Amino acid sequence: MTREEKSQVIEELTAQLADNTNIYLADISGLNAGNTSDLRRACFKANIRLAVVKNTLLVKAMEASEKDFGNLPTILKGNTSVMYSETGNAPAKVIKAFRKKSDRPLLKGAFIEEAIYIGDEQLDALVDIKSREELIGDVIALLQSPAKNVVSALKSGGGKLAGILKTLSEKEG
Repeated sequence: MTREEKSQVIEELTAQLADNTNIYLADISGLNAGNTSDLRRACFKANIRLAVVKNTLLVKAMEASEKDFGNLPTILKGNTSVMYSETGNAPAKVIKAFRKKSDRPLLKGAFIEEAIYIGDEQLDALVDIKSREELIGDVIALLQSPAKNVVSALKSGGGKLAGILKTLSEKEG
């Protein structure tokens, strides 16, 4: 690979790092062609981009990036694949599901919304991260709950002013 080609790859990697807030680093070495194809298919279905990268070029892209990748460059040894996703826990779920039938891929580390996770033992914690949509759903459910209680209580008071006042006074106490 020429110096110009390396520079081009580093620029492309730097742009990918800048455009993504959820970046996983995994080791998929040891997977046969069929398993690799199955993993790529699972990633595609989950809207995850999977790319094998050269560690030295990825380190240079991380250094050129405006993001703070902490200790992630230190784990870039051996085979490394990068998984980019819009959903923070999607790659972790794909890895966990895939590992039911294989010992790979191994999680090396992840950069999720500026938080850094290092090591395969972090996989379960990453699976449990809620997506933005899940968090919004939880907030909406929490906000709806008190309103439903008030409406229910008002309806049970018969809808008369006395019943409404009684219900409201009970809620205050």
